[in-house]
Amino acid sequence: MKPVFIFAPYWMGKFSPIHAAQARHTWRLLAVPPAEGSPTERMGALGKALADEVAAIRAEGNLPVAVVGDCTFSIGVTAGLQRDTPDFTLIWFDAHGDFNTPQTTPSNFIGGMPLAMLCGRGEQTIVSGAGAARVPEANVILTDGRDLDPLEADAVAGSALVHLPDVGQLVGLELPNRPIYIHFDVDVLRLADMAAVNYPAEGGPSLQTLETALAYLASTGRVAAVSVTMWNPELDEDSHAETVVMNLVESLVDKL
Repeated sequence: MKPVFIFAPYWMGKFSPIHAAQARHTWRLLAVPPAEGSPTERMGALGKALADEVAAIRAEGNLPVAVVGDCTFSIGVTAGLQRDTPDFTLIWFDAHGDFNTPQTTPSNFIGGMPLAMLCGRGEQTIVSGAGAARVPEANVILTDGRDLDPLEADAVAGSALVHLPDVGQLVGLELPNRPIYIHFDVDVLRLADMAAVNYPAEGGPSLQTLETALAYLASTGRVAAVSVTMWNPELDEDSHAETVVMNLVESLVDKL
């Protein structure tokens, strides 16, 4: 299974030239004409375009690896994967839960809501626009999630999500016998390794812990899709963040 990289250089529904400058010549660029409508409608249209790319790569027998500007693109990857694989385990690496809804968020930031949206909670414009179906909460593993808003923490605790605060707990974990979708937000990393992020959070796993966890997931032979939410290029003057992230991603896909 050959990895095929898709690059979506957008931030909250808008094309981002500074993200686009990080493109590599081997990546497929997601280029979508500006859409009319609200921000969530535009994000839904982008998600639909990404879903089409993911589905096409899957139909070729290859592995879609989406490098994206924000976590809402996970909805598009999900929609594309669901076209041939409706039942899968979603493993969500993130310093945050992204499990807020309009009723729990203190900030109203849409980027803090995509996991909740995927599970059928809160606003559903992006989900419907991308063509995604609800992912059962019991099929989701949130790992790390060290920085949760108060009401978001209550929502996670009261949900059917599996929350593993220690990324190392993934290693050796008996996973259901179904395909795996890995969503990796780079802010899961410790600030010592990854300072070029928009929403830094103290703590987090070491690079070695993450490499070991990703290698374990690769060893199952069941990884069906990967998405990676990017570092902030404006904060990465020496390209350290890019090097760290791409080394992790390339190490993962080399094992698949």
